[in-house]
Amino acid sequence: MNRRQTIPPQQKYTTKQFQAEFPNDSACLEYMMQKRWPGGIALCAECGVERKHYRVTGRTCYACPVCGSHIFPLAGTIFHKSTTPLTTWFYVIKLMSTTRVGVSAKQIQRETGVTYKTAWRMMKQVRILMAEKIKLIGPVEMDEGYFGGIESNKHSHLRGRAAKTTVLGIVERKGRVIAKVIPDAKKDSILPVVRESLHPKAMIYTDGAAVFEQLRWMGQSHKHKAVNHAAGVYVDDFAHTNSIEGFWSLVKRGIQGVYYQVGPEYLQSYLNEYAFRYNRRKVMRPMFTQLLERTPMQICPSVRETRALTAGR
Repeated sequence: MNRRQTIPPQQKYTTKQFQAEFPNDSACLEYMMQKRWPGGIALCAECGVERKHYRVTGRTCYACPVCGSHIFPLAGTIFHKSTTPLTTWFYVIKLMSTTRVGVSAKQIQRETGVTYKTAWRMMKQVRILMAEKIKLIGPVEMDEGYFGGIESNKHSHLRGRAAKTTVLGIVERKGRVIAKVIPDAKKDSILPVVRESLHPKAMIYTDGAAVFEQLRWMGQSHKHKAVNHAAGVYVDDFAHTNSIEGFWSLVKRGIQGVYYQVGPEYLQSYLNEYAFRYNRRKVMRPMFTQLLERTPMQICPSVRETRALTAGR
């Protein structure tokens, strides 16, 4: 067994580094300010002039030195109107981005001291940042997965109430992955996802499910080759689905071991979390840094900025 550390130095981000870079809420707020308005230079909605804004003591805002109008770096982000300290938010982002198989809300509760409800909401908000729309080039492997408890393991009053949730997975060989919750494993559910997620003429490898035969005739010149699992064949020259099966294994073991169960209405957000980490496993930058850079993204624009944009039109 190879017991040497295999994580490249460029991907490491230790707790010691985190504490040095973000020792308090002021450092976190300044990070948000610089990412959203580099150099502190922002458009003043009252003056109509871009100028450097300065921190207002005791508040999470910056003020124009001429008219005193305030701007709020946290407005519209996942931190908007949150009373939880920014250092706690940033620490949760670090935990969720550096784990291999996931971290539970109970673990967040124990490590940060927030309530379980707060921990759950914070993780839900961070998963919003992990969602992304990408197009895969190919060659890709495609397979459907089914998530949900085994009927024999359920309590009697829960049996038969909820069928397993169907998920379509598409993964590039040694590349990125897309996992989408779909209503069922039929043509009308699968083909729109393929059309949205793949470039034309991509080579597709699947198992022998009949629904995948339609991929040749969807008007995008996709090439398709299947491997017949029913006949006990799992590798046929370049045709196999080992990569996507490996991703399913990672997700299912993570959910089973960390979260125990995930409701159908939340499954997509958990898939986004696993796909985010999987897609960046070979990027030579700390995953925490990559996720933190998304925090200035506005989930909902602030009233002031909406008003300024409308006036600009």
